[in-house]
Amino acid sequence: MNRRNFIGTLGNTSLVLLASSLTGAKAFDWHNNSNEFVFLEAEQFENFGGWNIDQQSMEKMGSPYLLAHGLGIPVNDATTQITFPSEGTYRVWVRTKDWVAPWNAPGAPGKFQLLINDNPLEETFGTKGADWHWHDGKTVTVGKNAKIALHDLTGFEGRCEAILFCKDVNFEPTNDVQSLTKFRRKINGHPDKPANGGTFDFIVVGGGLAGTCAAIAAARQGVKVALIQDRPVLGGNGSSEVRVWPEGHTNKEPYAHVGDIVNEILPKIVKAPGQVLNGVDARHYDDQLKLEKIKAEPNIELFIENRAIDVLVKGNKIEAIVIQHIRSGKQLKLQSNLFADCTGDAVIGFKAGADHEYKVENLMGSSNLFNVLDATNKEEVLNCDCKDKSALALKCEIGDYAQPFPRCPWALDLSDKPFPGRKGVKTDGLVGLDSFANMWYWESGFNKDQVNQIELIRDHNFRAMYGAWDTLKNVDKMYPNHRLGWSAYIAGKRESRRLMGDVVLDAEDFKNHTKFEDAAFPCSWHVDLHTPKKEFKDGFEGNEFIADYTRGEAYQYGNLYWAPYRTLYSRNISNLFMAGRNISVTKTGLGPVRVMRTCGMMGEVVGKAASICVHTASSPRAVYKKHLSKLIALLKEPGTKKRRS
Repeated sequence: MNRRNFIGTLGNTSLVLLASSLTGAKAFDWHNNSNEFVFLEAEQFENFGGWNIDQQSMEKMGSPYLLAHGLGIPVNDATTQITFPSEGTYRVWVRTKDWVAPWNAPGAPGKFQLLINDNPLEETFGTKGADWHWHDGKTVTVGKNAKIALHDLTGFEGRCEAILFCKDVNFEPTNDVQSLTKFRRKINGHPDKPANGGTFDFIVVGGGLAGTCAAIAAARQGVKVALIQDRPVLGGNGSSEVRVWPEGHTNKEPYAHVGDIVNEILPKIVKAPGQVLNGVDARHYDDQLKLEKIKAEPNIELFIENRAIDVLVKGNKIEAIVIQHIRSGKQLKLQSNLFADCTGDAVIGFKAGADHEYKVENLMGSSNLFNVLDATNKEEVLNCDCKDKSALALKCEIGDYAQPFPRCPWALDLSDKPFPGRKGVKTDGLVGLDSFANMWYWESGFNKDQVNQIELIRDHNFRAMYGAWDTLKNVDKMYPNHRLGWSAYIAGKRESRRLMGDVVLDAEDFKNHTKFEDAAFPCSWHVDLHTPKKEFKDGFEGNEFIADYTRGEAYQYGNLYWAPYRTLYSRNISNLFMAGRNISVTKTGLGPVRVMRTCGMMGEVVGKAASICVHTASSPRAVYKKHLSKLIALLKEPGTKKRRS
């Protein structure tokens, strides 16, 4: 590789590369003879404005991106400052897509502009291509310094991953993800190898309820823990970003303290019978409480906004993982003799070669919950999560309650279709707005890859939500003073890969109440598997958007079942635990174990088992074979109890 000289970091937003010769970049398919360009990562903008950072598809794309998730109201500009190598004319490329193009839908709702010193380029972005690509923005003449802004035009999910300014106006950037990833790391000054991030007794990947509980349980037993979470908050599906209400019963005999940590990190809210708390406002999920509990443990080092991207394996044992910060791109190598995969998608186990099951057909789908608010209700307005909250509050203060919503020709056309919330449609005994908002059954991706197609699945959920709201507001002329108040842009997943352990639990084990000597965590949810709801499939076969659940005798097994510890470690990767919806169960066995309080209790068991591994220099399997009495003793102790030094 020929030597390259860097002008340095520009406010942590980009690096300007002065390449003495770019012929050395041929391996990346980047050919540029001008030696002057600027590569700007959207996730490294100084100010995101109203845009959100989305990392869900990093494996497929090689990078996070910014998303203009405004629910039909344009979001505030994302802005940053850059310095060019020299004044003059540059060709501009923007990596983006038309997110509704996979369905050949008209309208390109994700439109946005690129502003340079507050002046928009002539080209409008987000209007072409079903796949991520470099959209040609033509040329611009600039001085030495410039303010760059992403200016959303619609509020309907515009997205930008990177921007390139190049003096060679004939240069065309590659769309090959592998080549682009190598190039972006080189131009951002990242080394080929990750930096040393430290050695730990136990590394937990995934900061949902399962991973958070596993980290706390292990730390309180004197274990040095690294907790990896790729979002800015903890809680996973039980966070303010996704807002699935945590279900499952805790603190049951014979191990009445299993569930202590789950209840410690969740808000003290008791759900009334029949009450719906999915999708409600953020305070019900109390992200800060989870964060404070983790930070209060001196044995835990939290790596927030870091995603595990690689696993280093020797034989049947994981030696280290590589994590990448989703904003800066900095990579670290973390080492341990013990790991827990709490990622939901079994990312660590899959990359390590663990035995697993996953078939992309007849899956439970993913949801993006949403809520609706009444603009005439001042309390709802003041408590809302709207990005234009100040403007909305001001309108309501002067009595301007009308909440128009634009037509959405690119969304699902539901104008002549039944759906929950529409007049005359009863869903699960509910009608009107009670059946429309905050409901679990707005779900899609039943025959899509929940790991590698999650952007497509999430976007289909958006098309369903926007299409339904468009129909209610503009076709049925209902709810003139209501608006969409909040919607998750991080998908709430139910099913993907499952890692196989020494016991693979099936629904029949629940129904027959199969007993295991290593019974360790209680399950109380029924055999709840989701499928497309027949009443709403017509015209949407293969793209269904409303789910049903298992009914009748197949649903029930009794009030409580204690699942075995042997479902919580890999049968072929010797130092790998798992907790959450990726544990060792069959597809039918997933139904009762996948709810979050149950997943959190799995984490408690894993954390305590990990401490036995550390203090006895043994493996997860050896805890069952040699130290089961020690595990049972720990399960009987309060979750707050700490090991004496």
